[in-house]
Amino acid sequence: MNLLATPGGLARLADDGDDAILLDLPFGDVSAMLAAGEGFAPARAAREVGRVSLEGLLPPLRGSRAIWGVGLNYRCKARLTGRPIPATPILFLRSPSAVSAPGAEVELPSDRSSQVDYEGEVAFVVGRRMCRVAPDQVWEHLAGVTAANDMTARDVMVATATPTLAKSFPGFGALGASVLDLSTVEDPTDIAVRTSVNGTVRQDASTEALIFAVPELLATISRFAVLEPGDVVLTGTPAGTGQDREVFLCPGDEVEVSVAGVLPLRTRFR
Repeated sequence: MNLLATPGGLARLADDGDDAILLDLPFGDVSAMLAAGEGFAPARAAREVGRVSLEGLLPPLRGSRAIWGVGLNYRCKARLTGRPIPATPILFLRSPSAVSAPGAEVELPSDRSSQVDYEGEVAFVVGRRMCRVAPDQVWEHLAGVTAANDMTARDVMVATATPTLAKSFPGFGALGASVLDLSTVEDPTDIAVRTSVNGTVRQDASTEALIFAVPELLATISRFAVLEPGDVVLTGTPAGTGQDREVFLCPGDEVEVSVAGVLPLRTRFR
């Protein structure tokens, strides 16, 4: 099941992918549904109340309490940059206020940054509370998977040495466009992610190539912080970012992040 947040409420993506089926649910987004503690069960049991278009979709995880990210977590990225493989995950938090809707037009903060970059990523959504969870128990605590554009003001990162500031400008946390029920994914250890800029593919990889695999990554976070249902964990970006090519985002650019099984996530820039 692929869930979307629409102006009329939660909906599932229709089988033909052309529109969505509105569900009779009391939740405004997927994070609110997961916070109820029953995973995707309410959506599976919900009555269908009509079809709606895919226009004007809302952020499916705009109510997430915490959004975690990790730096340098693909081997291809480490090879390209010449950086050593980290011994432990490089973790950071992004402000939830940065989340933007699928198809949003994001303003480039040109008065504060000239190096805004895209980072296509696979993101996992927590379904059960996680506190000191062992790696072999992580998968049973996850509910969904989605696409993320982990936008970063590279020059702000250098100037402040603070990832949260460089990644929390309005609109910099695009998530969606849908959230896929993880139980329907055949191999959750091998999820493809592809990023296109103005129609040209710039990133193409799979979570199979992560330095810190999903169980290790989330288990590490849960040793220090509690992860609640609806929280989101990004898994890192592969080689091919603007930083790698020294070409950053400009007004008029459009970035599309595709994660296998998830509705593509598009962001435009002005």
